Amino acid sequence: MRIYDRILRDHIALVTHAAGFAARVHAGQTRKGESGPAFILHPAEVADLLAKALEQPDADLVAAAWLHDVVEKTKIGLEEIEELFGPRVASLVAEVSDDKSLPEAERHRMQIETIGEKSEAARLLRLADKISGLRELAEDPPAGWDIARRRDWLRFATDVAAGCRGLNAALDLLFDQAAAAAAGSIDEMPARPAG
Repeated sequence: MRIYDRILRDHIALVTHAAGFAARVHAGQTRKGESGPAFILHPAEVADLLAKALEQPDADLVAAAWLHDVVEKTKIGLEEIEELFGPRVASLVAEVSDDKSLPEAERHRMQIETIGEKSEAARLLRLADKISGLRELAEDPPAGWDIARRRDWLRFATDVAAGCRGLNAALDLLFDQAAAAAAGSIDEMPARPAG
């Protein structure tokens, strides 16, 4: 086997291993959308966005996209991620993992304040994550989220994305489209009567 073919095989194997691992550890989990979509659809979309938008293929980044919520949403730790997928994948997952011991408002504040300190790859991952979240907000919003909560999340996603823009024109455009769709879906919501 030629060296190029071996490298390509190894990169494909890394990404498919990450996808299978994510599917196993997220089995039975659902997203917040009213329809209760399978959680694995979110990391799958994030990985797909990055795989298609990157100017240079980056198997570690696409693998990290599959795994980006594993530490937050399962009992898997960064040590296991590093052991199975290598130090760069684990580092990228660590960069985008929130401290779940903090209240949601504090986690959001930290994402906004620290995004500029993250690696370029982590910022691309975070941007793809927000694109997926905004698409879900537009198409299948979380049950029980009123207009104010949806607007707050749109503002949060936009504030995080501001620290990620200018790295990839395709992702910037997709973010703008997803934000516009989310804003449009919020504007179309019927207002709840007062009181």
